[in-house]
Amino acid sequence: MTEPRVLLDTTVSTTEEMGRLGARLAAVLRAGDLVVLTGPLGAGKTTLTRGLGAALGARGQVSSPTFVLARTHPTTSGPDLVHVDAYRLSDPLELDDLDLDWDGSIVVVEWGRGFIDGISDDVLDVEIVRATGGAGEPGGDEDVDPDDVPDEPRRVIVTATGSRWDGVRL
Repeated sequence: MTEPRVLLDTTVSTTEEMGRLGARLAAVLRAGDLVVLTGPLGAGKTTLTRGLGAALGARGQVSSPTFVLARTHPTTSGPDLVHVDAYRLSDPLELDDLDLDWDGSIVVVEWGRGFIDGISDDVLDVEIVRATGGAGEPGGDEDVDPDDVPDEPRRVIVTATGSRWDGVRL
């Protein structure tokens, strides 16, 4: 297994830019890829996934799967996009119970750190840091609607782990 390496460390200033970053990520993704999104409520995890889904031609509205845990979006061509939210999971085994198509889909897991260990040696980790600190962490302020968070700069760090990402550039 290769050492983790930063593929991208950038500032994203608007929700539109976050969506474009999602499209940029979509350009390098293929079936079997696992993307983990980390950041506080309102950071832009779902916005990034929306942009990724749009670029892949995902059918259906890409929205936060917090209450359904996972949504599969067939794409117009290529692998399905599976959008998972581990926010309400209490144990990594619960993620396994979702019976996801890890090998045949592009899987994006919000709040996935600590839940995806052992699923794949090849992981694209996207950390989104809000300048103002965000609305909270899991179990925090659930009254904050991420769509109501105003545009503000966010630092986005994309780190690749595993040989799958050797030679990939963003």
